Amino acid sequence: MTKSKLTISLFAGLVALTACSDHQPKTASLPPAPTTKAPAPTSNGNADVGAVRDTVVPGSHADFLRQVGTDMVHFALNSHDLDSEAKAILDREIQWFKKYPSTRVTIEGHCDERGTREYNIALGEKRADAVRDYLAKAGVANSINVISYGKERPLAMGSDEESWAQNRRAVTVTPN
Repeated sequence: MTKSKLTISLFAGLVALTACSDHQPKTASLPPAPTTKAPAPTSNGNADVGAVRDTVVPGSHADFLRQVGTDMVHFALNSHDLDSEAKAILDREIQWFKKYPSTRVTIEGHCDERGTREYNIALGEKRADAVRDYLAKAGVANSINVISYGKERPLAMGSDEESWAQNRRAVTVTPN
């Protein structure tokens, strides 16, 4: 009986020590991605054979961002009115959409964290609709979908005016 109590006590102690260990499984760290630079142009102005080429596909979202500069417009507090800065961005979007008229697009409406979920969903939809309507009035008749995320997908996580201003936006989503 004493021998079995000793065995049980030793086993319990071993289990307790194992449970208390702070051994964390090691995570494999990946080496940094290799960087490649395009070779310098040759004397005739052409890049060497095998040069890394610009991989932006015409009509892609990367092309959209390169030509337009941004995929979002911002709004004032509790507003869905487009200001002059937003209209200037949308005018650049219109020029891009006229080059690629078959592009499908989704306009996402977003809000800051203030207000109820229902209020922000409605306001986000009005913001997305304002962008869609501006594009449509300019003759961009692409297949345009609108969706409102309200305050559910913030861009900035702070609870200050700078963060709130970043979150009051409409985002133009084009195919990759």
